[in-house]
Amino acid sequence: MPTPLFFQLESMSAEALAAEAAAGLRASPAAVSPKFFYDAFGSRLFDAITELDEYYPTRVEAGIFAADAQAIADAALSASGPAPMLVDLGAGNCAKAARLFPVLAPRRYVAVDISVDYLRDALAALQRAWPQMELAGVGQDFASHLALPAALAAPPGTGTLVFYPGSSIGNFAPAEALRLLRQMHALAAQAGQGGKGGLLIGADLVKDVHVLERAYDDALGVTAAFDLNLLRRLNVLLGADFDLRQWRHVARFDTQHSRIEMHLRAREALTVRWPGGERRFAAGEGIHTENSYKWQPGAFEALLREAGYTQVRRFTDARGWFGVFVAAV
Repeated sequence: MPTPLFFQLESMSAEALAAEAAAGLRASPAAVSPKFFYDAFGSRLFDAITELDEYYPTRVEAGIFAADAQAIADAALSASGPAPMLVDLGAGNCAKAARLFPVLAPRRYVAVDISVDYLRDALAALQRAWPQMELAGVGQDFASHLALPAALAAPPGTGTLVFYPGSSIGNFAPAEALRLLRQMHALAAQAGQGGKGGLLIGADLVKDVHVLERAYDDALGVTAAFDLNLLRRLNVLLGADFDLRQWRHVARFDTQHSRIEMHLRAREALTVRWPGGERRFAAGEGIHTENSYKWQPGAFEALLREAGYTQVRRFTDARGWFGVFVAAV
């Protein structure tokens, strides 16, 4: 059985990551990048979130793929050409992409994720299930810059299909989302053969505020644990002294910006210290940990066209809660 190839790109040193996290804690208001969620334990907690009743995006997106699998595959393969190289961004456990293997029949699967150890384990399991498929993993924080190593250029005669499911595009403000979509476009266009290349992406849509807020603040407290785990990671990374019992998870929908905001708020006045720094927090003061933008369908299609895509097709569930979009480069 072949072994998945693996590449580690642009890995920030522990010192650089610590400096970035410390700068975020010193900022006013304090804010830490959501990339710090995804150590191996954080990735597993997120997998648990996707199983919750309240967290509809994974379930509804999966329902769209199940109901419209052939139509989505036809649209995607029309953009990329048959047997594409499938590039899965934020691959996690690779399960979403693997469910599409039967209809897309990719020639090569490239999984890209920031959580390197978790990705290695996921690819090893996937190779056992698909022993004949060419698999590769890329450890990369693609939020800052998206590129594949030269060794993973699409094989001759093979187009590229970029896959970005799960509404992760919502973690980026509209201007940042546009920049990333343009980088995806460049990746698909560069790697594609004969002008073939495409994008298959999921985007969460605007809906009832109560539904949105429950999805990010579930009754079991799994999302709260996911959020609080960021503080545990900062303790390791910075040598900080966060006491997780002094913090609480808060999620609210900001109607003006059409986004869910996640914060960790201090339950009491406290001071967090780490070697070379400290930050005082008043009771109720927070650390902003994540945004998740929600889109109107037409606005997201317009964003795709602004990023250079053509032939945009949209697939939604019956309630219009979630959208799967297919576009050509």
